[in-house]
Amino acid sequence: SSQSFKRTFLEKIHLRIVWFYGQFCENYLLLHHSTLLIEASLFHSQNFIKPGEQEAARCDTWAQLIERGCMEEDIISPKNYFSSSKNISLSNTALDKGEPIQLRPQEVNLKLRPGLPHTFTLDFQRVEGYPVDLYYLMDLSYSMEDDLRSIKTLGNKLFNALQGITKKGQIGFGSFVDKTVLPFTNTNPEKLNKPCAETEMYCQPAFGYRHVLSMTGNKAEFESEVNKQRISGNLDSPEGTLDAIMQAAVCGERIGWRNSSTRLIVLTTDDGFHMAGDGKLAGILEPNDERCYMDNNLYSKSNEMDYPSVGQVANQLEKNNIQPIFAVTKNMEKVYRELSKMIPKSEVGVLSADSHNVVELIKNAYNRLSSKVTVTHDALPDNVRVTYTPLCPEGGPSGDKGVCNNVGVSFNVTVTADECMQSEISFLIGPLGMKDKLKVSLSTLCKCECNDPVTVDSPYCNGKGQVNCGMCSCKAGFVGQKCECSIGEKDESSLRAACRKDNGTECEGRGDCVCGICQCYTLPGGSTYYGTNCECENESCEKFQNKLCGGNGKCRCKNCECKPGYEGTACQCKKSDEQCRTPSGSVCSGRGTCKCNQCKCMEGYQRPYCLTCPACQTTCITKGKCIECLGFQTGPFSKNCSQACTSISEFKMVETLPPGKPCDVRDVESCRVFFAIKQLDGEDNYTAQILKTRECPKLPNIYAIIGGSIVGVTVIGILILLFIKVLFTLQDLKEYRKFMNEAQKTRWSENKNPIFQEATTTVANPTFSGE
Repeated sequence: SSQSFKRTFLEKIHLRIVWFYGQFCENYLLLHHSTLLIEASLFHSQNFIKPGEQEAARCDTWAQLIERGCMEEDIISPKNYFSSSKNISLSNTALDKGEPIQLRPQEVNLKLRPGLPHTFTLDFQRVEGYPVDLYYLMDLSYSMEDDLRSIKTLGNKLFNALQGITKKGQIGFGSFVDKTVLPFTNTNPEKLNKPCAETEMYCQPAFGYRHVLSMTGNKAEFESEVNKQRISGNLDSPEGTLDAIMQAAVCGERIGWRNSSTRLIVLTTDDGFHMAGDGKLAGILEPNDERCYMDNNLYSKSNEMDYPSVGQVANQLEKNNIQPIFAVTKNMEKVYRELSKMIPKSEVGVLSADSHNVVELIKNAYNRLSSKVTVTHDALPDNVRVTYTPLCPEGGPSGDKGVCNNVGVSFNVTVTADECMQSEISFLIGPLGMKDKLKVSLSTLCKCECNDPVTVDSPYCNGKGQVNCGMCSCKAGFVGQKCECSIGEKDESSLRAACRKDNGTECEGRGDCVCGICQCYTLPGGSTYYGTNCECENESCEKFQNKLCGGNGKCRCKNCECKPGYEGTACQCKKSDEQCRTPSGSVCSGRGTCKCNQCKCMEGYQRPYCLTCPACQTTCITKGKCIECLGFQTGPFSKNCSQACTSISEFKMVETLPPGKPCDVRDVESCRVFFAIKQLDGEDNYTAQILKTRECPKLPNIYAIIGGSIVGVTVIGILILLFIKVLFTLQDLKEYRKFMNEAQKTRWSENKNPIFQEATTTVANPTFSGE
């Protein structure tokens, strides 16, 4: 038994050894086979590029790569990756604890290949009984007096309407007028304290915006605070509406907005609104900074900060998920409908004269807002696009917003990254006016994850680099397809500059720059680019009858080299000058060359035989000086006529010229020289016939000219003297008549001159008595 036990024990050990050996061999063979497969795959991927082929040939469609012999396991084609990191089911009703879920999914992760879109479904289900916060924002300018009285009596109806919408409703109250500075409000101290009419007993001081009541579910508290409100007033028609909306939106803690609620601002007014820039009228230049400034429930920066712009208000309402309802009078409906177009998720309703219909207006506006779901996103980078396709019967086409009129809806969301991104980005998608948002974390797949062996000094790269997706990634100081070039003391940029012709593209984009020398690529047809900068190739010459170089020549560096007997840019013509010969037997009149049996004339000359040149200057003008010197030995060329006028090879002096209009030119003696000129074959070769007689002007009679000049001067002098005499005579007559007129107006006095004494003196004798 002892022997049998030993034998059995040894057999078991032997069998165990044999089993381990078999397993070892099997694993070894599998490992060896895997190694061989990896090596074969690596060898195949490294040698996929044929000699002369560019590395860009590795990138192609799946079908093209398979057709060219690439193994399927070597093709790296990243796919989009999508995962939902948070996907809680939608809630049916509002929860007492925790926030209800209206949007699904809540968080997703996307890794996208640039240019490849990915689509996923977004579901929205409005929760029944979702909390509602309603902030009643009222214009308390003097014209709203009767409206304020109506609101004081409608508190109960407002609460009942809110309870009809949801059991978890709250209401708040705020009021506004305008900035308390000129020209918006009368700044007289008495008018600031009582801006209403003198007959108005209940009038509160002017103010910009006042928060009256934070969100509350207590109907009695709301009625009590509203009953305390009094009317106020200002000067101009537009009000500080946008100031009030901005503060109600950004002062969330003061207003009492709940985190999980539908937020509504009901604005009632009968006038327009001031906007950004109007503050300059009062010298207010500081722009609105979209921050909360509340001091004792009053907007403390009203007189220091300009009105906000419509864009700023729309941004803050969207950011804080607030939906405005504009309850305005009929005359302001058009203005606020235009404003509503610029503020997403807003409604406009028309108030009656005293606002008694405001409750019904709010209910109708809320129903319109709640029945319409508009899904969109926040700001995106320029290289990311998001489009929405509504999955509802009345949904419109795909766009940057998705709109459906239903409580429970779905949208197909398509995200596309057009370019690679350096880092991951995040953005939010959700329905306008709702807090529920989907967070999308987006990154791009821009690297090929190749299964390369970790070999620092790969033999394939001449021991100077490692293989990365079939290509060599060289160490510093080495370049080339297989790291075969050592830069040494040279700079890599200088080596690459040697491959650029006229500082253009490296190797004309048709080869790789290796050690400062271009290694040209192979063309699809099998030939290669060639030349110092790979500028030449033999496949893009001109074709004739769909044949390269017409089949009558060879393509050499983009130009056709024709066989003997053929010519033309595409060797399309047999050499012949039959149709280029003139009746005289010359080819193209010596003023052109015969190409493809047609004359190619010098500039200006016309086919078919280059006989005429309409654009050239007429020979009657250009050859005039030569005709003068040849025929009469005068003119500027008289001293070197034979050298200067070689273009006229032959000329004759004749008695009469041939029929036709002759040329004529005036010589240095002002005589007219007549001639006829004819162009011979060649560019500048003429023959001329010159008329022997010239037409010279007759010499003038000098004596007659001199005599006539003297007589003319004399006559002119006499006429001038006569003219002067006449002028003086007329002047004298004028003065004489003036003198005579004055003389006739003279009146002489008849009084005696006191110093005058008569010649006769009479003396009376004093003693004479007369007897």
